[in-house]
Amino acid sequence: MTFEVRTRSLPGRPAAIGSAGACTLVVDRPADAGGDGLGFNGGQLLHLAVAGCVSNDLFREARAAGIVLHRVEVTVHGDFDGDPPTSTGISYDVLVDGDAPPARLRELVDRVDTIAEIPNSLRRGTDVRLRHRQVLGEPD
Repeated sequence: MTFEVRTRSLPGRPAAIGSAGACTLVVDRPADAGGDGLGFNGGQLLHLAVAGCVSNDLFREARAAGIVLHRVEVTVHGDFDGDPPTSTGISYDVLVDGDAPPARLRELVDRVDTIAEIPNSLRRGTDVRLRHRQVLGEPD
C-alpha cells in the first residue's frame, strides 16, 4: 500500500490542514512558538503515529484471534533534544481490556509490539529524504 499525505497552510496563517484521502487534521505550532495553537505539532504527530498504529494493530490482531476488545489506551512518551532537535527515544504504555483471559491479552500486546509498522519503521531507521523542492517565482 502506497501512502501520500499532504499539509496545506491556511491562507496567511502558520496552521495547516493535513490530509490523507478524506481524513484531515490540523497541524500547527503552539501560539508561544509563533503558531496559532490550533493543532498538533510535528513531534506530537510522530508520537501519535506510534499510538495510532499500535491501537489499530491491537484491534486488527485481536479480531483475527477471535478476541473482542472493550478498551484500548496507548500512551506514548518521548522528547526532543539537541541542535537540530532529534528524538531522544520513544516508549509507550498499553492498557487493554477484552473478552480473553489476561494471558492471551498479554500475548496480543507482545505480538503487536513485534509487528506494528510505525514502531518497527522507527526502530529500523526508515530513510527520510527531500524528494523535490519548488520555490514559487524561481525557475525550476
